[in-house]
Amino acid sequence: MAANMGHTAPDDDWLGKLDEAILEPDLAIIDPHHHLWLRNGYTYLMPELALDLASGHNIVATVFAECHSMYRQTGPEAERSLGETEFVRGQAAMSAGGQFGATRACEVMFGNVDMTLGGNVKTLLESHVEASAGRFHGVRFSAGWDAHEAINNVAPSPKMLVDDRVMAAARVLSGMNLSLDTWAYHPQLDDVGELADAVPDLRIILNHVGTPILGGPYRGRGEEVFADWRARIIRLGERPNIYIKLGALPIRMPGFEGDRGLPPSSEEVAAAWKPWIETCIEAFGPSRSMFESNFPVQKRWCSYQVCWNAFKRLAGGASPSEKQELFAGAAATAYNMQL
Repeated sequence: MAANMGHTAPDDDWLGKLDEAILEPDLAIIDPHHHLWLRNGYTYLMPELALDLASGHNIVATVFAECHSMYRQTGPEAERSLGETEFVRGQAAMSAGGQFGATRACEVMFGNVDMTLGGNVKTLLESHVEASAGRFHGVRFSAGWDAHEAINNVAPSPKMLVDDRVMAAARVLSGMNLSLDTWAYHPQLDDVGELADAVPDLRIILNHVGTPILGGPYRGRGEEVFADWRARIIRLGERPNIYIKLGALPIRMPGFEGDRGLPPSSEEVAAAWKPWIETCIEAFGPSRSMFESNFPVQKRWCSYQVCWNAFKRLAGGASPSEKQELFAGAAATAYNMQL
C-alpha cells in the first residue's frame, strides 16, 4: 500500500453495488499475495476468501502472505510466529478438501521470522517448513522506514535490509531454496538492490510496486516522487534475482476530483495505476512481474472482481505468453510452486 494515504474504509456492501462482467474469465491466475485474519472485529478467513475467489475469475491457486495472524501466545518469542504457519496449514487443508471451491488456496505461504538472528535462523526456518507440511516457501521482511514522523515506520531503523545480521539470514534462505519478500518504501529501494547483489542466488520479491510514499511530507510532490521511484525501480530491474508485485496502490490519488461516494470501476483503477504498473513491467519484464490482490487490505477500496478486471485491462496489450507470466508464471517461479 502506498504509505499514509489517509483513506477511509467502505464496507463490503458499498463495493457490492458495482457488478462487472468478468474479462477473460478463462485466464489462469495465481494470486501471490493475500492475508487471512481475525483482527479488530473483522473476519477474513477461508469462507470470506472463498466468496471473493468465486467472483468469476479463474484463480487456480493462492499464496498466503504473513500478517502476524494467529501467533502463539506463549513460548519463546522467536517461535511465536509458528502459530501463523500452523494456522495456514489448517486453512490450506480446508481448501484442499474442496468444500470451498476448486482454487488451491494457501497452496504455499511466506511467513515471518526474526531475520536479525542471522545464521542462527536456520533451525527456526526448518521448524516452519515442518509445521507447514512443506507449504512454507519463504519469509517476508518488512523494512519500511522514513525519517519523517508522519510516516508509519514498520522497521526500527532505516537500513535494516543491509544489516549484517539480515544479510546472513538471507544467505540461509538462499541455501534452503526459500524466497524473501520485502516491503520497503521507495526511498529505500537501492538497499533492495544491495541485498540482491550480496545474495545473488536468493529470489527476492519486492512488494507493492516498491511502495511509493504519497502522503505526509511527500504530499503534493507526486511528479517528483514518481521520477525518483521510477529511477530506482529501473535500477532494481537490472538484478535478475528480483521479482516485483503489481498492486496495492491507492486508486484515488491525492487530487482526485470525482465522486468518492461511488465504488471505483476497473477502468478507473487501471487508469490510476497505469504509469506505475507499466514502469514495473518495463523494468522487470513479464517473467518477473506478478499481479497481486493484497486482499483483504485492498478490499477497503475495490472488490476482488474489479481488482482483477483492472489488472486484465492493464495487461490488454500483452501477448498470451506474457499474460501467462504476469498472472501465474512469475508467481509460480518466484515461490517454487509445482502446479
